[in-house]
Amino acid sequence: MEFAVTAENAEGAEPAARDAAAELRAAVRAVESGERPAASFYTRPAPQPPAPRAPRRTGAAPAREAPPAAVPAELPELLERGGAPRSLAPRVAAALGEGAARELTADPWRLLAVGGVRPEQADGFARALLGDQCTPADDRRTRALTGWLMERAAAAGHTALEPETVARGLAEHAVPDPDAAVRDAIEAGGVLVFRHTPPGGAREAEPGGEEAPVRLLLGLERYALAEESLADGLARLRGTFAPRPTADGGPDWAAAATAAASPSAAELIGAVAAHPVVLHTGGEAARAEPAALVAAARGLGLRAFAAAHSDDGRRRLSAALPADAAVTVSGLLDGSEGPGRDEDGLLAADLLAVLDADRLGAEAAAALAESLPDGARLVLSGDPHLLGAAGPGQVLGDVLAAGFGPHVRSRTPDPGPVGELVSGIGVGELLQVAAPENEVVIVPARDAGEAVHRTVQLVTDSVPRAFGVAAHEVCVITPGHGGAAGTRVLNAALKERLNAGPGRFAGFDPGDRVVHSPAPGHTRMATVADADERGLWLTGQDGRFAVSRDLVADTVRHGWALTAHQAAGHRWPAVVAVLPGDAAAGLDRAWVYTAFSRAERHLSVVQGTGPALAQAVAASPAPARTTRLRALLEEQTAASGA
Repeated sequence: MEFAVTAENAEGAEPAARDAAAELRAAVRAVESGERPAASFYTRPAPQPPAPRAPRRTGAAPAREAPPAAVPAELPELLERGGAPRSLAPRVAAALGEGAARELTADPWRLLAVGGVRPEQADGFARALLGDQCTPADDRRTRALTGWLMERAAAAGHTALEPETVARGLAEHAVPDPDAAVRDAIEAGGVLVFRHTPPGGAREAEPGGEEAPVRLLLGLERYALAEESLADGLARLRGTFAPRPTADGGPDWAAAATAAASPSAAELIGAVAAHPVVLHTGGEAARAEPAALVAAARGLGLRAFAAAHSDDGRRRLSAALPADAAVTVSGLLDGSEGPGRDEDGLLAADLLAVLDADRLGAEAAAALAESLPDGARLVLSGDPHLLGAAGPGQVLGDVLAAGFGPHVRSRTPDPGPVGELVSGIGVGELLQVAAPENEVVIVPARDAGEAVHRTVQLVTDSVPRAFGVAAHEVCVITPGHGGAAGTRVLNAALKERLNAGPGRFAGFDPGDRVVHSPAPGHTRMATVADADERGLWLTGQDGRFAVSRDLVADTVRHGWALTAHQAAGHRWPAVVAVLPGDAAAGLDRAWVYTAFSRAERHLSVVQGTGPALAQAVAASPAPARTTRLRALLEEQTAASGA
């Protein structure tokens, strides 16, 4: 967005001089003593053992494509008066609703609720509307900035932040008293505050002794409720589970385990026989184990299903399961796939195995847990070495860390040179693997221009000729969209060679390979078929579907080259991983592991980062996201005595 920005006057701003955590602890005590209103804080009550019957559940996945919002007639003029483009009106209406113009008039900084708007742009808009009344310390500004910081953190995967982190972020945007701004945002209800005892900390202070260690976290309501709901749902499954012995006519799990094709599959079946929540981890080959579990459970008469993250993951599952047993998480939740729901809104399922659980965000996981009936079994299966979920939360990692159920580690290795390379990366080693048939090839590139040239050559000529793989079966993966060798540049170069055209349909032509992203973290690979008054028609694994004209620019990109986040959950016969020199600083082990493991048969690495690649693999994994789920699960476990 390019509208005019007026810099805020930062004079008079002073650095935080008080310890925000200590201030907030004092504020919490003030609430408990009655000095401050209880509504200004949110305190989770002590968890209770789960009730024997679940209430009606209402969780559902977000719609695959939301219709465009109606734009109020006065909104474009208001935006123009504030120096913002009139074309921004549909996005503002989508974020703020039909009262968008009224809200912006009363509080210009509400513009920060629109995705992609930066604080300096909202400041310029506010100054144009308010004039001299626009100040850095305006409560409306500090509250909007606090919410913006929390939403930006959520986009990076965090469901909560420490107060000090929020205060530092506010100070960077010239807020004169960031600690006071944090407290004001809490009292105004814009953010909630939570207290958790760190793992292993004393739960209560001894009389006359030191205060129990408490970690204070701030969170937005929607993500707080999602993690609360997920923890309660998992506790409910554990509290209502009652396995039926084989002697009483129950399923013969022991026989099913004996018949399993691998020791790891047998171990998984045995764990599921005795526990309602089971965790399973492993690489790509390990996906066969939850598939075998679902097949065995169906053979025992249970209503069992396996849910993958992407359409491609469901396709791969379908090769080992009946068509109705393999679903996507989004399709299961929105009712377009799977067993449907009963009169209470619960899934008609006895066992659900969620593959790609590493891709699960807090909200989708909460919706799944809410949707399962009492006594059902849930398996969370994933690869913790992969990049995390696109949305807030680290569900698989938190449930593993909390020890909430047995953990089955697959002993099935990924095959071939690519599998050996990826397995080494997972433990921090960049191995020189033997590749007698060129299954892994390193292609040096001195600069970004050469990286683009080599990539186009590999996709259009070298890989198809050497491996009999068509160009449309090769995926290019690069660290980002921008840069001299990002997805934009690479897609333009590949389109020129593979499907040149004028881009007469909003930049696309029939035959273009595209990626459709209707919601964060959800990507569908497709090909452009046509366009008409309904929008752009795409053809994917599920046939033809239309993307409305208003949504094409925000949800459809060319898809010969993807980022690793977009590629997660998908696999291709061949992958070309592009590592230009300017990407060195952004590489980490999870990115390399994810990008390289998307290849089934062949991996070419266009390498321009020199020793930075090995250094990124050897370095410690990125810090964990800040979440509350682990603490909530530990509280549930302590309360139930499990």
